Amino acid sequence: MKKSYLVLLIAVLFSMSVFSQENSENKSASENFNEVKINGLYLVLGAFDLTYERTISQESAFGVNVFLPFDDDINNDINYYISPYYRFYFGKKYAAGFFVEGFGMLNSTNDYNYLDGSNSSNKENITDFALGIGLGGKWITKSGFIGELNLGFGRNLFNSDRYDYEIIGKVGITLGYRF
Repeated sequence: MKKSYLVLLIAVLFSMSVFSQENSENKSASENFNEVKINGLYLVLGAFDLTYERTISQESAFGVNVFLPFDDDINNDINYYISPYYRFYFGKKYAAGFFVEGFGMLNSTNDYNYLDGSNSSNKENITDFALGIGLGGKWITKSGFIGELNLGFGRNLFNSDRYDYEIIGKVGITLGYRF
């Protein structure tokens, strides 16, 4: 009697290990990925534009990119922006190919009010939030390196009557890595 229980226990443990291997294989096939990217175009122009993206499925992902200027020419106009986004992909590879995105953007800009009759100006820091849409393409190598082109436009919602930055834009020639 004890032998039959032992054989039954071994059979159950063996079948559980077979099922667990099957589940782990299925899980790795649908695994979500993380991506870290840097915008080479903005780097050349004098700003860091770093992006983190997390794939949700084969066709969609969400992420956030942060823009921080280090060149004084850019820093005179734009202080920073933080832009969360959602993308829908139309490619054959996992979360790659042509995409459409919707984004929000918290941005801080400088507005200069020149005083009449003098060369002096009054600098005002204005923070606003924009909503926008964009499109682009993403290419991924088998080893995980990413090349991406994107373009997006949006509109500031709150302070557009106070300054000239009513329409905002996002442009990217981005390089990164998927892991």
